[in-house]
Amino acid sequence: MNLHQMLKKRAAEGKPLRVGLIGAGKFGAMYLAQVPRTPGVHLAGIADLSPAGARASLERVGWKPERFGAASLDDALARGNTHLTEDWQALVAHPALDIIVECTGHPPAAVEHCLGAFAHGKHVVNVTVEADAFCGPLLARKAQEAGVVYSLAYGDQPALICDLVDWARAAGFPVVAAGRGHKWLPHFSDSTPDTVWGNYGLTPEQAKIGGLNPKMFNSFLDGSKPSIECTAVCNATGLAAPPDGLTYPSASVDDIPFVCRPIAEGGVLHQKGQVEVISSLDKDGRAIPYDIRMGVFVVFEGETEYIRNCFKEYMVRTDPTGRYACLYKRWHLIGLELGISVASVGLRREPTGVATGFNADVVATAKRDLKAGELLDGEGGYTVWGKLFQASKSLAIGALPLGLAHNVKLARDVKKGRSLTWADVKIDESLPAYKVRREMERLFGAR
Repeated sequence: MNLHQMLKKRAAEGKPLRVGLIGAGKFGAMYLAQVPRTPGVHLAGIADLSPAGARASLERVGWKPERFGAASLDDALARGNTHLTEDWQALVAHPALDIIVECTGHPPAAVEHCLGAFAHGKHVVNVTVEADAFCGPLLARKAQEAGVVYSLAYGDQPALICDLVDWARAAGFPVVAAGRGHKWLPHFSDSTPDTVWGNYGLTPEQAKIGGLNPKMFNSFLDGSKPSIECTAVCNATGLAAPPDGLTYPSASVDDIPFVCRPIAEGGVLHQKGQVEVISSLDKDGRAIPYDIRMGVFVVFEGETEYIRNCFKEYMVRTDPTGRYACLYKRWHLIGLELGISVASVGLRREPTGVATGFNADVVATAKRDLKAGELLDGEGGYTVWGKLFQASKSLAIGALPLGLAHNVKLARDVKKGRSLTWADVKIDESLPAYKVRREMERLFGAR
C-alpha cells in the first residue's frame, strides 16, 4: 500500500521511472491524462503509427504542445518532456527507458513489441490483452529468461480480477469463481460494427464524441472481449474455463454468490475454481438493478462454521447456505488506473497479473456462413467472434486463436457457429506472432 510514497521518493531523488508508450488510442489517452498527475514517472516517448492521431489524443486530454515537443528521446530525457515518434524500435532500444507500455490493441504487433522490449532489457506492461490471450504463457517465460517483468495492465478487468483472486487466496479463502460483468443476450454474438451502438446502449453521436471505435467496442459486445479477458485470468490464476464456453448467467451483485456456486448446489459452475461472466440483462432483455456490468468480482468460500458465522456477524451478503460470499468492484477505470501497473512493475518488480500456465484459450468462431477465399477480420468484426475454450480442448481440435484471425484468408467454407481450426485458413507462417503461438503450443500443450 506504499506505491505513492515510493513514487514520491523517486521524484524527490530526481530518479523517475522512465516510460515509453506504444499506441496512443483510447486506452493510451486515458493513461496520458494521468501521467502529469503522477509523481516519480516520466513518460519520455510515445510511438504511434499516426503522430497526428497521437497529438490529437494528447491535446484532447489536456497536454500543452510544449510538453510533447522534444526533438528526440535524448532531448526528452534531458528536458523532462516527451518525444513523439513512429519508430517503436528506437523507443524500446533506448538504454535509458525502464518500462514499455504496449497499448496498440493489435495482437500480432503487440507480440513483436513485447519481444523487442524483452530483448533490450525492458519491463513490459501489456495492455493488449488479446496478445496475452493467445501467447501470454510464452511471453511470460521469455520475459523471465530476459530478467524483466511482464505484466497485465491494471485498470483493465483481467488484472483487477487477478487482484481480487490474490486477495482471497492470500487471506486464506478458497476461490470458487471469479470474473466480470457484461451486458449480454445470446444474439449479441452476431453483432457487427454496423449494429454495435444500438445493442451497446449508445447513440452514434455519443460514440463519436467519445472517440469510440465501433469494431473495438463490438468486440466487447459480441463476447470476444469477455472470452479474451477470461482466458488471461485463467492462465494467470489457474482458474478453469467452463467446458463449453461462458454461460453469462443473469444476476445482481447481491445474487452473484447464489449463481456462482456448483451446479449440484443450485448454481451454474461445473466446478469450484472457475471463471464466469455475469450478464446485466434478464433473458427477456430487462436491465437488472444493481448490476455489475462494468465491474469485477470474486466468489470465495467460508469452509468452517466459525467463518460462516463471521460472515453473518459482519452482514456479508452470501448465498442462502451462508457458505459463499462475494467481493467486487462495480467499476473499472481502464487507462486511468494503468499507473498502478507501471509503479508495481517499476518499483516492486511485481506484475499486476501474469500468465503462469496454459489453461484456457479464445477461439475464432464463425458469426455467419463463411466462404473459402474470404478474409477474416478479427475480433469485433463481421466474420468471427471469440469463444472461451479449455486449452486442452482447443489444442485437441487444432483451433485457430482469435488473435491470429485477422486479415487471414479462408481455405474452405465454414458454417456459422463452428470454431475455426488451423486447417481452415491460409496463414503467413513467417509472422513472429504465429511462430510464438506455435512455440507455446509445443512447450505448454503437453502439460
